[in-house]
Amino acid sequence: MEALAVRLSGMDSYVEGVVRVVAFYDTLMRRRVDLPTLARATAGLAECVAGIRLHGTGRAIRIAPDGREASAPPSPRSTTTPITLDEEEIGTVWLERSGPPSPLDEVLLDRLAIAAAAVAERYGPARTTMADPALVELVVSSDSDEAARARALRLLGFAADLPVRVAAVRSRLPLDQVGGLLCPARPVKAAPLADVGVVLATTIAPTRFPAGVRAGIGAADNPARAWREARIALRFSTPRRPVVRYDALGALALLAEVPQEVVRDNADVAAIDRLAGTPEDLETLDAYCATGSLRRAGEMLHLHHSSIARRLEQIGKALGIELTEPTGLTRAQLALATWQLLNG
Repeated sequence: MEALAVRLSGMDSYVEGVVRVVAFYDTLMRRRVDLPTLARATAGLAECVAGIRLHGTGRAIRIAPDGREASAPPSPRSTTTPITLDEEEIGTVWLERSGPPSPLDEVLLDRLAIAAAAVAERYGPARTTMADPALVELVVSSDSDEAARARALRLLGFAADLPVRVAAVRSRLPLDQVGGLLCPARPVKAAPLADVGVVLATTIAPTRFPAGVRAGIGAADNPARAWREARIALRFSTPRRPVVRYDALGALALLAEVPQEVVRDNADVAAIDRLAGTPEDLETLDAYCATGSLRRAGEMLHLHHSSIARRLEQIGKALGIELTEPTGLTRAQLALATWQLLNG
């Protein structure tokens, strides 16, 4: 490259400058520098403030010629070039000159944009948990094509050869705290989507969710299908079982497909709804349905099993179900699960 530059220098000073700019950025790309280093090198070369912004992070990097972050308010951009990756604009680079643009500014920014796109593809955005909701929505939307989904995952920092798991979360804790606890050593991104939080991670362990968080975990490899499964699983969560894996629901997941008007008209579900007016009875039934045992339900509620038996006798009469019979217990479990699904 240097020999070529020497040969061309005798022909045209502009061509020589172009070759030197290209060689400058080729060297930076071989060294696998990050975005701040790219901006710092550009500011030194251009002798003015240089800026880089990725749409996925929303953060602008502005570096002054002395190598420090530019503290002064942004000046008017003298030259701007988009950063493109797979024919999609993912950001922009610019220079802030006080005077007219240099003849080489266009070439310089073109090479900077190419280098910034390579960095974005290699490393993804900054290692933060919170992500651009628009990118997350592209990942989990059933309307996204696979190419757009793959680009969004890459921009979020997920490698193409790793699986992505999806969780739907309701939490009073900030989503970034929840995500950081779930997957502290691997990529994890979170964003609010409508009234539910989305967590994307390479692995999600149900036991790592903090107390007070309700969550549903999808099972499918396809993120769009996994997001649908995660929302269904979230609907089955309860204070006693706050985290639900979709693949653990089995046939119970079919209840989510039943129209709500059909569910409300069911006699067993209506009876559970009336029982809910007495929280003590509902808690007793929930414990018995979860354990299938008088003694274990008593241990769960810190009551003697004979007290549980007396309560269940009255509850059974109110429901019109013989709870001590296997068929009756199955009816009660289905009715309770359906009622909980209906009432969130």
